[in-house]
Amino acid sequence: MKYLLFTLLLLISSVALAQDAQRYKNQVEKIEMKYDSIWNPAKETIVFTGSSSVRMWKDLQERFPNHQIINSGFGGSQASDLLYFSDNLILKYKPKKVFIYEGDNDISANKRPNEIISTTQQIISLIKERDPSTEIVIISAKPSISRWKLKGKYKRLNRKFRRLAKKDDLLNYADVWTPMMNGRKLQQDIFIEDGLHMNAKGYEIWFQVMREFIE
Repeated sequence: MKYLLFTLLLLISSVALAQDAQRYKNQVEKIEMKYDSIWNPAKETIVFTGSSSVRMWKDLQERFPNHQIINSGFGGSQASDLLYFSDNLILKYKPKKVFIYEGDNDISANKRPNEIISTTQQIISLIKERDPSTEIVIISAKPSISRWKLKGKYKRLNRKFRRLAKKDDLLNYADVWTPMMNGRKLQQDIFIEDGLHMNAKGYEIWFQVMREFIE
């Protein structure tokens, strides 16, 4: 009886996840259409994916001209949405390396760090099942003006991300939190007007962090 109840709850949860993720269907289809025309499967591929901080990194390919970059970030997404669309946004490109940025919107949506870690582990497992040699980089949650009141939860999530990365030689942790800070204070001039998303100066910080994992 308990097993039947657990299976039923799992099924209900899966259906709810699918229905919730469907709101990103149009975004995902546009990303696929874009790269269907320019992606070269004969070349090694690096995928950057996750929420809007990745999606809005417009010069990502230009930053790394010697590599084929897929930017499959989709705005507003949470880790559970990336899990649902992992085939479309990650696996189909057979990447050598994957950078993942999720957790920012999850914390804002009041999800617990342990739930985010669990979902992230599922994404990692799917990638590893497809190709165990794929390198994965978990990008830390970033600080921001608009979500500064949640900084304690973000820092807790980042500690868990860091510990998770230590469990696998092909799993790394990219810390963007520290360089976006000035001591204990958040740098104010690296954001656009909404206080959440970054301007060119903010992305320069991200570039300096990411190139260590690419170059």
